[in-house]
Amino acid sequence: MIEVVAELSRGPVFLAGEALECLVTVTNPLPPNATSASSEALAWASAQIHCQFHASESRVSLPPPDSSQPDVQPDSQTVFLPHRGERGQCILSTPPKILFCDLRLDPGESKSYSYSEVLPTEGPPSFRGQSVKYVYKLTIGCQRVNSPITLLRVPLRVLVLTGLQDVHFPQDEAVAPSSPFLEEDESGKKDSWLAELAGERLMAATSCRSLHLYNISDGRGKVGTFGIFKSVYRLGEDVVGTLNLGEGTVACLQFSVSLQTEERVQPEYQRRRGTGVAPSVSHVTHARHQESCLHTARTSFSLPIPLCSTPGFCTAIVSLKWRLHFEFVTSREPGMVLLPPLEQPEPATWTGPEQVPVDTFSWDLPIKVLATSPTLASYAAPGPSTSSVTI
Repeated sequence: MIEVVAELSRGPVFLAGEALECLVTVTNPLPPNATSASSEALAWASAQIHCQFHASESRVSLPPPDSSQPDVQPDSQTVFLPHRGERGQCILSTPPKILFCDLRLDPGESKSYSYSEVLPTEGPPSFRGQSVKYVYKLTIGCQRVNSPITLLRVPLRVLVLTGLQDVHFPQDEAVAPSSPFLEEDESGKKDSWLAELAGERLMAATSCRSLHLYNISDGRGKVGTFGIFKSVYRLGEDVVGTLNLGEGTVACLQFSVSLQTEERVQPEYQRRRGTGVAPSVSHVTHARHQESCLHTARTSFSLPIPLCSTPGFCTAIVSLKWRLHFEFVTSREPGMVLLPPLEQPEPATWTGPEQVPVDTFSWDLPIKVLATSPTLASYAAPGPSTSSVTI
């Protein structure tokens, strides 16, 4: 019996273009005083990162798979196929890397191996939607001699920041390493530089503040004015807005605002409408604020963007966008009718109207949500960073 443990030192969240580092430890758990005949051996171990794509059959119409290029020996249990047994299709993978060959461990002995790979920048972000799913995993395959391959899968979360694909790492030729033994230091330097650049770009894109005002009206007049200081956010921030109802000519009884994502299947992949066909557009509410606001002159709200959510993105099959969805309930009668009379000849008890004729309408305001620091996402929404399997 051999135990294989894979540990992600920095957590399970990464930015596309970063280097993933994983420590793989192989241990013979038998006590050291066991006989020499209890030594265990593994023929080899290999590791690979891959992204699985799965689409809802009721929402997405995909072209038939290309049968002219089948998988290599898909039924063989002795070929390293990281996506064997996974739902959907593998749309992205890194080259497999061999960790070791012909490993023999005595009782109580263990050995560790380091795996490092740069996450591709051309792939989609991790996403689990109602129409499609993009799931990243690091798969480690181990095999005994004359035995099937055992797969250890480590789930990953990949954030994509657009614009980093075309960035080239600056290298000073005067201090450029000429020795292959300095390759790891240079790789770590590049990874640190990429993370710093991503942080600078996120800060520059989300720190610009400028008051945007929107007049809200229905068919009978102005309801109020909505103000927001920026339209670009990153995961973990709060969307803060103000609503000025004092200058409106139509009385607003109640309003609600929801922070939503809109998942839309691209037209060429949409299912034709019919029986059993789900809509091509779906909405998910991440935060909501509701308030009764009759005779309220000014109010505000704050909606947090969850760190575990997915920033906006677009692929050939689906797009994800963020928005603020407003719903207003307005009175058909003037606001003064809903107030007690200002002058009364004698003391009296005033009771508000039991029924008020109302109208409802909605309004959507698009916003942009970008990624955030992978370290912050790992701390705030921790996931499993260690996985193990026994062979």
